[in-house]
Amino acid sequence: MNYDVIIVGAGPGGIFSAYELVKLNPSLKIAVFEAGNALEKRKCPIDGVKIKSCIGCESCAIMNGFGGAGAFSDGKYNITNQFGGTLFEYIGKKEAIDLMKYVDEINLSHGGEGTKLYSTANTGIKRMCLQNGLHLLDAQVRHLGTDINYVVLENLYNELKDKVEFFFRTPVERVEKITGAENTSRSYAEGFSGEEPEKTEGYRILTKDAEYTCKKCIISVGRSGSKWMESVCKDLEIPTKSNRVDIGVRVELPAEIFSSLTDELYESKIVYRTAKFEDLVRTFCMNPHGAVVNENTNGIVTVNGHSYEDPEKHTENTNFALLVSKHFSKPFKDSNGYGESIARLSNMLGGGVIVQRFGDLVRGRRSNEERIREGFVTPTLAATPGDLSLVIPKRILDGIIEMIYALDKICPGTANDDTLLYGVEVKFYNMEVELSENLETCNKGLFVIGDGSGVTHSLSHASASGVYVARYIHENP
Repeated sequence: MNYDVIIVGAGPGGIFSAYELVKLNPSLKIAVFEAGNALEKRKCPIDGVKIKSCIGCESCAIMNGFGGAGAFSDGKYNITNQFGGTLFEYIGKKEAIDLMKYVDEINLSHGGEGTKLYSTANTGIKRMCLQNGLHLLDAQVRHLGTDINYVVLENLYNELKDKVEFFFRTPVERVEKITGAENTSRSYAEGFSGEEPEKTEGYRILTKDAEYTCKKCIISVGRSGSKWMESVCKDLEIPTKSNRVDIGVRVELPAEIFSSLTDELYESKIVYRTAKFEDLVRTFCMNPHGAVVNENTNGIVTVNGHSYEDPEKHTENTNFALLVSKHFSKPFKDSNGYGESIARLSNMLGGGVIVQRFGDLVRGRRSNEERIREGFVTPTLAATPGDLSLVIPKRILDGIIEMIYALDKICPGTANDDTLLYGVEVKFYNMEVELSENLETCNKGLFVIGDGSGVTHSLSHASASGVYVARYIHENP
């Protein structure tokens, strides 16, 4: 069971690593280990009729499996360095953009042809935002849609399955370093000081029933693998630092209200600085004519959104997240634990996701089934009516309310009483793994990419990091 390269995780980072390695050197023996299912077996049991909420499957079909957490997202590939991660800080701005464009070309050649590429360039929307205290971030956005994104992943898998050995439903328990007699203990700083690197012969990958070895190992476990990644870094003495956590709500309103933005840009990343606390609140993951969905991360149910390219699958609503990033200083360093505690409180009060009308929130009263039913916005997710002020910290909630009123100036109707807020939406970020400019850890031949590294936070950045590491391994066998 010896391989040239073992990839842990079959999300976008792992997929594009495998794709590029096979393209550059078809003779390589490559294995991919994935805790979830193959693409065709990824089926969430929630149907909105018989099963309306998360039942805690052993492997969450939304979060795990071939394609990663992005498989059933709305398939937005943002080509930009302004958001989505800090990959450019490692490999350079031009290289990062070029790799994202290369990933876009691969997606187009594997079923994404005909999808639209949106751009913030030469738009009057940016000026309108600035005039109202909002800032529109620059980007090109390729929208595949959940349906076309699935087709692209299916075609990529069909191309790889006979060239790469896939192990599905096979979570990796530990990663061990295989060292030779010349190995000596070295600090991270010494490892990149120009001295000869420590003698590492490869890595041993241990699963529940077997072990496998490889010369090079690429870890790409995404956000859902954050706790496991922490244990790997501890075992292999890889330095890390705490990252941020994003906390907020998912807004759902009639699609017409945001059509002036979504028709031209589709995805608009808008940032607002609150007057009260000067916190930054931003829009995230905009889904025109989309649906709100549940998400299960390490047993905690949160909310997200999807949208489809096929007009027949469109809804009457648009949804997007409003998020506030929280960074913590010493002595506290468990940012994910903070986000988890807020999400657990929501699960405790609502049995999962809570939904509230904006009018009820600002009046200080909980929503109930009757007020939701009588509202002009029909929910696309069966959630428990409740009071988000009992869950989300006041400072964060005040910022979200401010942002909604600010958005109402450029998209009148955003602050309508019947606008729905689902909570909580939490974006967990892996602690940031200390890496070289080649995304290599202090252990020679061990790379950490994608959202599991804490460096990337998007489909495009994660995919690009996978291509980059594959090329580096090819050039440095």
